[in-house]
Amino acid sequence: MAKRVCVIDIGSNSIRMAIYEKTSRFAFHLLYETKSKVRLSQNIYQNSGNLQNEAMDRTFDALENFISISKSFNVRKTLCVATSALRDAPNKKDFLSRVKNKLQLNIKIIDGQKEAYLGAMACANLLPSQTNALSIDIGGGSTEFARIHEDKVSNTLSLELGTVRLKELYFDKDDINGAISYIDSQLSALDSLEVSTLIGIGGTFRALASAMMKHYEYPLNKIHAFECTPQNYINYIDQILEADNHELERLGIKKNRFDIIKPGTLILQRVFIKLCIKKVFASGVGVREGVFLRDLLRNSKDRFPHNYNTSVRYLIDANVQESNFSNQIAHVSKKLFDLTHSHFSIDVKYRYDLAVASRLYPAGNNIHYFSHNRHSYHLVKSTLEYGFTHSQIMLIATLVRYAKNKLPSSKHIKKYERLLPDATTINILNYILSLSISLLAHRPRNIDFDMEFEDGVIQVNTSKNLYLAKEALAKVSEIENIKIVF
Repeated sequence: MAKRVCVIDIGSNSIRMAIYEKTSRFAFHLLYETKSKVRLSQNIYQNSGNLQNEAMDRTFDALENFISISKSFNVRKTLCVATSALRDAPNKKDFLSRVKNKLQLNIKIIDGQKEAYLGAMACANLLPSQTNALSIDIGGGSTEFARIHEDKVSNTLSLELGTVRLKELYFDKDDINGAISYIDSQLSALDSLEVSTLIGIGGTFRALASAMMKHYEYPLNKIHAFECTPQNYINYIDQILEADNHELERLGIKKNRFDIIKPGTLILQRVFIKLCIKKVFASGVGVREGVFLRDLLRNSKDRFPHNYNTSVRYLIDANVQESNFSNQIAHVSKKLFDLTHSHFSIDVKYRYDLAVASRLYPAGNNIHYFSHNRHSYHLVKSTLEYGFTHSQIMLIATLVRYAKNKLPSSKHIKKYERLLPDATTINILNYILSLSISLLAHRPRNIDFDMEFEDGVIQVNTSKNLYLAKEALAKVSEIENIKIVF
């Protein structure tokens, strides 16, 4: 696969471009992203589904600029897909030929089920693992659904529901009751589904999630994997549906979405009424990521290898120069956790988070050695994204920030208390990580000591000189009822 890949997604409302760069076999990061609200489907529902000239011109001009941008990044492969607006248009061949002849860009029109699959497959790979979940992607011309259960995608479905479609057919005529009847009739396709988690994909859901994060003063500025209660969504949707433009702005909705946010939230409201949803996640990934992953993972059945995380691997590829040392820290941390978690009454689920923090602790060295804790913290907080809950991200970031330094401040814990475990758990995990780093202060080629634990005493067994380790341990903030002997 090419090192840099450009993915273009032509939707009914917007076209988006993303450029991804590989750093190793399955690791990647987003290098560049842009979008343009070309409204390709504008006025098509009043004209037998035919694309209108002005909309096609806008879309062509945006695509021409997209191609120019991708060339500036030396992209070696471009994957371009189109969904509802082009899929349904009787005159689509005219536009496809124009783009191919003048821009040398081949547009692949994907059907609704493939669109549903690609979005859900991206969520299955890049969100925390879910069981009994339903993805929903509310677009301009259609809405896609798929079931995600234990990282497998099934029950793909595409319905003729979309924000622009409903706006032109019902909202522009002030026929809200007609819109509700039409939505409910389309949603009858979900009658046989029983799901407990809803995963929102696409611009409508991201706009809603972003507004809610500001409204509820959410402490982490990250939409991907944002979790909020169904009732909070329902309450916010009710306010949006009753709001005028001034109120929409107060609710955090951007002006360029004023005319389509209500059709989108009405679809979502009717889904909440129909299904018994207990958890709701917002996804920052969708069809674009699905198209990229389909290419990246084409020889592994559209799935990352077991126990592999692409965000962790990318951070290590890009920022950890001494990977052997980070692996040693993780090895010692896991060993200490296994020896002591029962003594400390710490949930075993934190073992994985501790191991990730151990591997990423040295990441900030690549930026500035003397402030590497702070840089590691910001790298993890902003870049560790795919496959983790927000609680995991903040815990891992907190551990790398305070490791071998001091115990996390009460101010920090209070700021992120909605996402972090209790202070005692954080302090113990911080202690284990700090202890692991200190024991490796002499930077051995291979770990040259072993450990035992009994009655609150960690016994370090070695025939080597651990003078620097003992010196480093004297600076580690102590935890009650624990002792280290050599």
